[in-house]
Amino acid sequence: MTTIATESTKPAGTGEGPYLDVRDLRVHFTTDDGLVKSVDGVSFSIERGKTLGIVGESGSGKSVTSMSIMGLHTAKNAKIEGSIKIGDEEIVGKPIDAIRQLRGQKMAMIFQDPLSALHPFYTVGDQIIEAYRIHNKVSKKQARQHAIDMLDRVGIPEPSKRIDAYPHQFSGGMRQRAMIAMALSCDPDLLIADEPTTALDVTVQAQILDLIRDLQKEFNSAVLMITHDLGVVAELADDIMVMYAGRCAEYGTADQVFNRPEHPYTWGLLGSMPRFDKPPTERLLPIKGTPPSLIQLPSGCAFNPRCDFKERVGERCVRERPELLGEDHQIACHLPPSERQQIWTDEIAPRVK
Repeated sequence: MTTIATESTKPAGTGEGPYLDVRDLRVHFTTDDGLVKSVDGVSFSIERGKTLGIVGESGSGKSVTSMSIMGLHTAKNAKIEGSIKIGDEEIVGKPIDAIRQLRGQKMAMIFQDPLSALHPFYTVGDQIIEAYRIHNKVSKKQARQHAIDMLDRVGIPEPSKRIDAYPHQFSGGMRQRAMIAMALSCDPDLLIADEPTTALDVTVQAQILDLIRDLQKEFNSAVLMITHDLGVVAELADDIMVMYAGRCAEYGTADQVFNRPEHPYTWGLLGSMPRFDKPPTERLLPIKGTPPSLIQLPSGCAFNPRCDFKERVGERCVRERPELLGEDHQIACHLPPSERQQIWTDEIAPRVK
């Protein structure tokens, strides 16, 4: 099982240990309006062959976390603290050139918008060839054949012809497949997928998810899946971390988070999901209010202005920030565990399951 830990909880990993190990990650940006705490103390780890899904609304810190792992925060106003280990390599504080050498073989990323991630002036094949030759001493002819093989592996028809096409000549789903081919061209040990099915129709979404699953089995990669779509993580993830306002609100196995969730924010996410197994007359249950500003977070629990259950706790919700507590299933909430479980069973589950 993928594990997560805070400073006061269990150590990460079992057996050979995690391949990705993130500890107390903090990513803050200094702006004219104040300090933006995009990620504020997140810890997790992933073993080879396992998938961790990170879910949450826009602005919760999901993509900032992934960009930190890839070493892509180069702005002068970005301050990164904590620890990010890829295998035995510490990323935080490492020179940019040294991190660049890790991209491709050690870690790779599928970006959410392949049209902007792929260079419009170069063919898809040239971009895959370049990524492959950076880490492998092969001729351009060998690299081209490898690129054709990768395009074929990700399901692009007539790869020997499409290798010379430009990104704008591909459909959205085909561009995403090409992006996956590029990310996997050097057999990376860690694959980060940031909203990999955004703007794709449901049929193509299913194909992309199947492709990621099959390729993970083939390469035995650790996979970090970042999405706002709970349906995506339900399909792929072994474990799920729910983020809110730059922190972890709940962590558990996919079964725990979907069938026995305990955080009010997770209940809200589940209640907002469209269901095809329920009558269309039933309304969704949206989370009231809007996500907080990361410059001026509410005092105490950041979710308290939107929480329907804070009155059961009282002033503690406003005064004290909850810590992430638990063993295999961890929750950052002041409600007692027995009360959370009772609320889910009696009040929430009948409406969302």
